[in-house]
Amino acid sequence: MNPASKGLLFGTAGIPLSTSPASTLAAISRIKELGLRCLEVEMVRGCRFSRETAQAIRRRAEELDVILSAHAPYSINFLSAEQGKRLSSQEQLLSSARLADLCGIRNLVFHGGFYGANSPEKALEIIRQTLKEIISILRAEKNRVILRLETMGKKSQFGTLEEVLTLCQEIEELQPCLDFSHLYAREGELNGYNQFSRALNKVAKKLGEEALQNLHLHISGIHFGERGEIKHLNLDEASLRWEEWLMVLQDRDVSGIVICESPNLETDALKLQNFYRAYREKSKKDFLNNL
Repeated sequence: MNPASKGLLFGTAGIPLSTSPASTLAAISRIKELGLRCLEVEMVRGCRFSRETAQAIRRRAEELDVILSAHAPYSINFLSAEQGKRLSSQEQLLSSARLADLCGIRNLVFHGGFYGANSPEKALEIIRQTLKEIISILRAEKNRVILRLETMGKKSQFGTLEEVLTLCQEIEELQPCLDFSHLYAREGELNGYNQFSRALNKVAKKLGEEALQNLHLHISGIHFGERGEIKHLNLDEASLRWEEWLMVLQDRDVSGIVICESPNLETDALKLQNFYRAYREKSKKDFLNNL
């Protein structure tokens, strides 16, 4: 372990519950007050910021040193049987990326869609071609946003760890959003120190060890059934071994952003941050004592 590494920054998926008024601008200030470091701006119901508001969001985040990411609309489905919906999905992701760029946001999380009648292999090919086209447009516009394809929790959704890593390996400017709650819910198996460690090994093998220094991570408690994810829960209400997950992230010297998606948002975000900092400090002391 390297005790001088950058480490992880923690924040919430959307406006912290204790924010008043409930706006993104106020949320940035509230994140700073809470002692957290990042905020995922939720564009999940659509992109509704004016240019002036986007620029104000950018300025405030820079002033307070709060790192922003964003989440594109849930309605995106590149695998829809309807051409209109597929085209609308492309436009939604492009619009989200353009707005994110105005806000100074560099990482934009999105979902690939539902398999529907497509085989996993066909779904992979469709999304591969779609994302290449979208990224080509964004680069032509000199848009600096990095698209982050999320691992998904329902078995009906495109987004296994292998699918996401395969596309990120093939498309240079695409990166993953690793939602470990979703990965657990999808199969009910990825839970515990060794399993979390093996998942990170897959990331490093596919994308290189350097990928572990720039991760975008989602976490929460999770309730799931035979078909996968049902709903998010608070950490203490679920079986996900989040403490062991944080231990693996520290032991592997991972860096990046951790976005808490628990219903109680900042309460669990602070819980995660406090545990991580305590374990990290202990790890540093153990490292120095063993020199």
